[in-house]
Amino acid sequence: MSLDISITLSDSDLKLFVDSMQEAQKKADKLDAVTIVGAARKLLEDTHGKNLPDFIATRLKQLDTMIAMVEDAGFGLPEADRDNVLAALAYFSSPDDIVPDNIPVLGFLDDAIMIELCARELRHEIDAYNDFHRWRDNEATRRGESKAGLMLNRVEWAEACRIETIERMHRRRSESYTSGSWAPVLFKVR
Repeated sequence: MSLDISITLSDSDLKLFVDSMQEAQKKADKLDAVTIVGAARKLLEDTHGKNLPDFIATRLKQLDTMIAMVEDAGFGLPEADRDNVLAALAYFSSPDDIVPDNIPVLGFLDDAIMIELCARELRHEIDAYNDFHRWRDNEATRRGESKAGLMLNRVEWAEACRIETIERMHRRRSESYTSGSWAPVLFKVR
């Protein structure tokens, strides 16, 4: 049996999370990126193998994506965007959680909510990284190479996207010719 519970966070509830994030960011100001990422990674390690509610487990996967995005040299996240992700990860470097992690079942609830809030703020960056990651994995498969050993970067991804877009344009144009719905009148198309 499953139970669907919906949680609505009021403005004052959200303010609690915003205040906690800002406090964590102040404390993290003195920390380097490696320490911040390490603290977020520690949360993943601390939860590994634990029987967690799906709501929390799903959010922890998003945290893993944010960490990967910062560490992935091939993706080469621009510095300002990288700083935004690190600022989001700063919460997990603070030992002062809203709900202490050692409380059974609920201990990671605040972390999951914070991850959800951060993922919403960073959705465009996360979407771009997921697109890049899928492309790189597909490219490794296409080339018959190891995903870990294949060093591709955003420039190559952008070029591949450009080529794919042009090919799609040509394919659509060709399909419109064969369907008989359109033929060029103003200019000659090869």
